[in-house]
Amino acid sequence: MLKKIGVNDSVGTKLAHDITEIRPGEFKGPAFMKGHTVCDEDICRLQKLGKNHLYLIDLDEDEIHENQAASILAKSLSGEGIVWEDTPKEGKISLHAQHDGLCTVDFAALAAFNMVDEVMCATIHNHTLVEKGEMVAATRAIPLVMKRAPIERAVAIAGRNGGVLNVRALKKARAGVVVTGSEVFDGLIEDKFAPILREKIETLGSDVAGVTWVPDDPEIIRTAIEDHLADGCDLILLSGGMSVDPDDVTRKGIAMAGGQEVHYGAAALPGAMFMTAYIREIPLLGVPACGLHHRITVLDLILPRILTGEHIGKKELAFLGHGGLCRDCEACVYPHCPFGKGS
Repeated sequence: MLKKIGVNDSVGTKLAHDITEIRPGEFKGPAFMKGHTVCDEDICRLQKLGKNHLYLIDLDEDEIHENQAASILAKSLSGEGIVWEDTPKEGKISLHAQHDGLCTVDFAALAAFNMVDEVMCATIHNHTLVEKGEMVAATRAIPLVMKRAPIERAVAIAGRNGGVLNVRALKKARAGVVVTGSEVFDGLIEDKFAPILREKIETLGSDVAGVTWVPDDPEIIRTAIEDHLADGCDLILLSGGMSVDPDDVTRKGIAMAGGQEVHYGAAALPGAMFMTAYIREIPLLGVPACGLHHRITVLDLILPRILTGEHIGKKELAFLGHGGLCRDCEACVYPHCPFGKGS
């Protein structure tokens, strides 16, 4: 319940909420904090801020203040790898990454949460790489005073699957790279694939244990895969040989090595001929030739997810379709662009 009083009669009262000051282009924030005791010197400033009246709050049993509500909401939204300070301002709290990693957003739960009256949460895109301390979301209770029932409903939605937001650390993988193609193996053209894949792997904190160059022979490809597995690799990337040309036999070599859950084709461009497979839970990623010609491909969308331990199958490759079209901009600004941001 709110009680309205004139600002001239407010000396000695405690502010029930933050009083916001806005100086266009310079500042937006609290001029006075909740709980501040109004003194004579404050009256003029309050009037300059357009506050001719203040409000006293006497909460009913079924009511809650915006700052208390924000704290409850932040806790329910936060999953693994999310931290926040219990110092709400104007009913808002920001959520931050506890460590470097991949931020995931349960956007179905987020939408359901935001359908609840008088609460909101805004986040960064799902599957965004973030650094420790980076803000990933913010939530607030919209009115100054609200009923407890909507808060309880929003909390139940947000906490259903362990929080709406998570930041999952990337494991350090020991990767083996198999570069296929008789023209490279025979020395007719210089290999450009291995350096590209090495850079992508090492940028994400993993190591390349070894690189093998093989001709377009499924038996030799099979042997190369088995050698990397025997060497203790827990991730294998294979480049080339992924198109429809009869000489492209990389997929056959993977099958001969025991590859299962083979999924060929991703709903993303560049990278439609991307492939995933597993051998004893070890992921194999087939990278098509577009990886030579485009700085960013579907591999850049999938590799961080693989390094968090996510199992990538048909559904995950299909869901890439929304946002999976690279616009091939003259100046690439990835990841600050829409590519891969829809899934």
